[in-house]
Amino acid sequence: MRAGDATTDHGRTLTVRVPLTLRKRGGRKQVVMPEGACWGQPRPRVDNTMVKAIARAHRWKRLMESGRFASVTELAEAEKINQSYLCRILRLTLLAPDIVEAILDGRQPAALQMDALLKPMPLEWAAQRAALSL
Repeated sequence: MRAGDATTDHGRTLTVRVPLTLRKRGGRKQVVMPEGACWGQPRPRVDNTMVKAIARAHRWKRLMESGRFASVTELAEAEKINQSYLCRILRLTLLAPDIVEAILDGRQPAALQMDALLKPMPLEWAAQRAALSL
């Protein structure tokens, strides 16, 4: 008997095929349903990597606004991180509030990954929603 096959009471074989895709998300494998499929109520998928990045961005922004650090270079040195990375994370403070809320609640689209958030993005919130397919 092959995987996915089952023998019925009448000795016939029944094969069940379920189209699915496996994706790595935050170091874990996730089953992605085909378009239009519904397997019950979807659970929120809080992506801790994105949540931490948003939290760091707002923390760093507060540190800059408070005057504790005069430049991004100073802050990067104090945090012992690359200045380029710090700047990319800081851009997350410019995300539309509803996008941030969706990420914090785990309601972001399954296809939305951290690398998409770190790319340059429009400042207009409607354009951000379009760019991120929200």
